[in-house]
Amino acid sequence: MSTSTTPFADRAYIVTGGGGGIGSAIAIRLAELGAQVTVTGRNIDKLDQVVARIEHDGGRAYAHIADVRDPEQVDAMVSAAITKFGRVDGLVNNAAGNFVCPAEDLSANGWRSVIDIVLNGTWNCTSAVGRHLIEAERPGAILNVIASYAWTGHPGTVHSAAAKAGVLTMARTLAVEWARFGIRLNCIAPGPTLTDGAGQALWATDDERDRVLGSVPMHRFAETDEIARLASFLMSDDASYVTGEVLTADGGQSLGKQVYGAPVTQPRPASV
Repeated sequence: MSTSTTPFADRAYIVTGGGGGIGSAIAIRLAELGAQVTVTGRNIDKLDQVVARIEHDGGRAYAHIADVRDPEQVDAMVSAAITKFGRVDGLVNNAAGNFVCPAEDLSANGWRSVIDIVLNGTWNCTSAVGRHLIEAERPGAILNVIASYAWTGHPGTVHSAAAKAGVLTMARTLAVEWARFGIRLNCIAPGPTLTDGAGQALWATDDERDRVLGSVPMHRFAETDEIARLASFLMSDDASYVTGEVLTADGGQSLGKQVYGAPVTQPRPASV
């Protein structure tokens, strides 16, 4: 078990979708714990802001533009990270795309866009980092950010649910295949989280926001740093015997589908 305040010292990780929200929070957390972090995405200004925050706090980080849908760009990203820090010890697959749309209205381009980013992009990055670790004969950790509807399904997100279900089974398959190389693969499934991206894509109005909150027994959104702390645990040696698993952090949302009786997921009234 690690007792150091810098459990990731001398390690280097890549975080995709690292320009904001959960991705930037995870990158910052890993850097706080001693890791050298490559943050990737498609908006250099946002990536540079994350790097500046990390460096201001005494950490080491590097911003690299890459589209996870393009295997050549992904290979170049991994090579650049190795050039910058001398090694890559793991990966956080956070890059994603999502929007709510009834299945009958979903276009072929809408389906393809989400599948390409979430499923194909995760495979491209996982394959590139996994091959590097195997060739370097170095153990490592790969973490995928998914959602509980990967196994429950959810109306309006057939594209995202299908893609994230694929990511989950990919992780579990590779957890078995790559265990002999010392490579662990896990997933984290955050519930509704306070990020600009989620707010725009999943609850565009106050009424929709209230309905989402009403589905969470804890009746609050997750904070990005809460998710980042859990992610860093799964990446750390404290989780060295954990692979092929999903850590759900959704305030009980995926459990709270009540059918019978008076609603119990509403907040308690303030005492008078």
